[in-house]
Amino acid sequence: MNPAVPAEPAPDSEILDLGEFDPEQWNDYARAQGWSDGLPLAIPTEAAVERFVAFCQGDNEPIPPMSPRRVIPPLPVLAANAVMAGCRPEYFPVILAAVRAVLTSEYNLHGTLATTHPCAPVLLLNGPARKSLDVNCSSNCFGQGWQANATIGRALQLILLNLGGAKPGVMDRSTQGSPAKYSFCFGENEEESPWEPYHVRRGFAADDSVVTALPGEAPHNINDHASTSGKGILTTISGTISQPGANTIYCNAPIFIVLGPEHAQTLHRDGWSIADMQEDLYVRSRVHISRVSVDNQESYASMDRPLVDDHYPMTPSPEDIHILVAGGPGKHSAYIPPFGFTTACSVRVSYL
Repeated sequence: MNPAVPAEPAPDSEILDLGEFDPEQWNDYARAQGWSDGLPLAIPTEAAVERFVAFCQGDNEPIPPMSPRRVIPPLPVLAANAVMAGCRPEYFPVILAAVRAVLTSEYNLHGTLATTHPCAPVLLLNGPARKSLDVNCSSNCFGQGWQANATIGRALQLILLNLGGAKPGVMDRSTQGSPAKYSFCFGENEEESPWEPYHVRRGFAADDSVVTALPGEAPHNINDHASTSGKGILTTISGTISQPGANTIYCNAPIFIVLGPEHAQTLHRDGWSIADMQEDLYVRSRVHISRVSVDNQESYASMDRPLVDDHYPMTPSPEDIHILVAGGPGKHSAYIPPFGFTTACSVRVSYL
């Protein structure tokens, strides 16, 4: 099976007998075809692909064409990329939901794949699937060591490479890129969050499994070991996200604030609601005009980027500061800046 062919292969498309390949030969061949992200790929045999597709039988919702190539992604080809990424078959419904999320028009997939910004699809998982699939939501949730986190994110990246056409240096024009372009998938630590889960606040049921996608940078650490009050922690967070070099200073997009459980507990103890934190961070993270070059000021003015009391807001509104809880012990939180002209798109996972 060719993991890069569109729904209707051209007459001269090569038909492969994958039984002829050993793993080394397969990886050499896949790299030569431009199908690889540089890491070893599993062989997408017909039997393996069929096991993945079986987990989504009955999901008849159409999948839109995938930018920039405008290929309609066939289910077996999506499954082949998930196999290559090292996924388990039971992950495939989550991968399909992630594909649907990035194909939402508001996500702006074409723009995020062609930009010079180092963004990658950030995948956040909420609901029961976190536990049934063993998604890491706690210590080192952005890091190594969990098959689900590593391979679900990687599968989406391979799909965008092989179907979307986001080849580095060709369509993917990122100036420097980011390690997040290999994989960026984690779950919310709902069990240690003192507030409603993120997906419930977005209108889903608590027992829904939901994938949220945002084109973002790798996480930026927020270290605050000394503050003993919620106000102090928010002072540190607002200073960290107040960045003249962030895309959001001139674009319209949400940001993710991922609170570590210890910071979250302190904030909750001091009576901070999600809305209160959003309002506080919106005001205190604004960038004063004195921190912005004259050339950039002129550029932002030509883009009708508003100044508010000689400050540039980092998001269009307080509600565009999306706050959730993930991670384990330790007084760290994280900030995930976005691409810019985009939004966070959430899709319920079917057939789990």
